Amino acid sequence: MNPSENHFTLCPIKNLGFSFCPGCGLGHSISCLFHGEIKESFHHHPLGFFALVVIILRIFRLIRNTKFSL
Repeated sequence: MNPSENHFTLCPIKNLGFSFCPGCGLGHSISCLFHGEIKESFHHHPLGFFALVVIILRIFRLIRNTKFSL
C-alpha cells in the first residue's frame, strides 16, 4: 500500500465521505514507518509507532504461546 496514492477502500467511514478515519490513519502511519518515513508517519497518525509496537509484541506472544502449547 502506498499511502500517498488514492486507492479503493472498504472503510465505511471513508465511503460515507468523511476525510479522517482513525483506522485508515493508523494503517498509513505503519506503512510509512516500514518505508522509513518517520515524519510522514506521525503526520498520518501520532499513535502509529505505538500501534506497531503493540502488534509486534502480540505476534511474539502468540508465537510463544503456540510453541509452548504443542
